[in-house]
Amino acid sequence: MDLANKVAVVTGSGRGLGLAYAQDLAAAGARVVVNDVDAEVADAAVASITDASGQAVAVVAPVGSSETAQLLVDTAVSTYGQLDVLVTNAGVLRDTVVWKMTDDDFDTVINVHLRGTFTCVRAAAVRMREQATGGRIICIGSPTGQRGNFGQTNYAAAKAGIVGMVRTWSMELARANITVNAVIPVAATAMTETVPFFKPYVDAARRGEVMPPFARRALAFGTPQDAAGVITFLASDSAAGITGQAVGVGGDRVTVWSHPEQVVAGFADGGWSADALADVWATTFGPHEQTVGEKFPTPPEA
Repeated sequence: MDLANKVAVVTGSGRGLGLAYAQDLAAAGARVVVNDVDAEVADAAVASITDASGQAVAVVAPVGSSETAQLLVDTAVSTYGQLDVLVTNAGVLRDTVVWKMTDDDFDTVINVHLRGTFTCVRAAAVRMREQATGGRIICIGSPTGQRGNFGQTNYAAAKAGIVGMVRTWSMELARANITVNAVIPVAATAMTETVPFFKPYVDAARRGEVMPPFARRALAFGTPQDAAGVITFLASDSAAGITGQAVGVGGDRVTVWSHPEQVVAGFADGGWSADALADVWATTFGPHEQTVGEKFPTPPEA
């Protein structure tokens, strides 16, 4: 995979998945703009790339505002002359059940994930259209946005919204040869450490232990580096025909998520009354009700 002619911005790339994405893009030859809110973390990320003979520069700023989005694009252009790839990865968590969630809990997560994705993509789209050389936009989603998760109202809303925007942007930017895709990763990070089911595997990864096949295959759960190849592939010329997709990745597994589809339809002359629905729901519609949340398989040792 050769990205030697590409310039990429990766938000939230000081650590975890974002850092893995930035390092993999740089290893393929891309020049990378690293972003984090912590200067020390951002500088360490840049050093990890340059020490491996890559090229990178840091922007220390919180994602969310239009000003940060424009700064990221301007830094790519002023430093490397162009912008070809945007990966919107920056995120935070403020987990709690809905009756305890504060306005600040909700707004903080929405601002970074949803608004931050919007502002960064808007700024990048403007630049990429001006360059008239096409581009790659990759927005990071989550299984929580696809299926919901207890205690994550704000995060679920943001991640579901991101995939909805990706589908729209893929249509709006197609004529400019700009592809837009979502990646739905699962990996051992500080974020997944908060999920009790995953914590033992996160702890094992931190100890340097190899994750068992059950984790890597049945759970599609691995290291951040396991998820990076999908990002680099979607950033490449090889993925020029792929757009509007939600691609899952984790451990040994890559998937394509379906778009929401109607699964059953019923018709009543003149429309449905509440009583008519009550009469037939259990037999016509009930069997097709959809599940919510992730359904984890039972570990073999259990």
